[in-house]
Amino acid sequence: MTKSLKEWASIIRALESGKQTVLLRKGGIMETASGFMVESEKFLLYPTAEHQGYTNIKTEFHDMLENANSPPNGYNKITSYAKVLVESDITSKDTLDSLSRFHIWSNAYIDSRKNWNPEKPIKALFLKVYKIPEIIIPLKQEYQGCKSWIDVPKEIPNGVPVLNDAEIKSRLEEFRSIIN
Repeated sequence: MTKSLKEWASIIRALESGKQTVLLRKGGIMETASGFMVESEKFLLYPTAEHQGYTNIKTEFHDMLENANSPPNGYNKITSYAKVLVESDITSKDTLDSLSRFHIWSNAYIDSRKNWNPEKPIKALFLKVYKIPEIIIPLKQEYQGCKSWIDVPKEIPNGVPVLNDAEIKSRLEEFRSIIN
């Protein structure tokens, strides 16, 4: 079994294109008590359509929503994995605003996440993303619901980094300067 992080298909597209390098997570309804926790430093990216929508994405990235996550009926398609390079708890709105260039979410969506369980920080994950040969897996009942992590019965194959080492290093330095 391999850990897989459930994320909007549009966000996975942005990660796979290099337009996004940071995930901002607070946890799902089933994780209210603990908040979001990183369960694995390397994980498959499991696309979902739940809760994604045009108002939650910056206007210039609405194309990321078109045909997002349209696998064959009863199956899902995984096309990438990620490694966490840095993780940080963010409580400051100014810091969140400064991270805007690292993701495609709208300000309104980020504000709504910050205001949900406001006593809990938002977890910022700087990722290195790898494209992999397509993995088709059957949908299972245990994958459903507002939870972040699932176990899928597949190994992570070798992948090709979306961004080269110089691009990752440059963006990571900027990310660190914002969160420190």
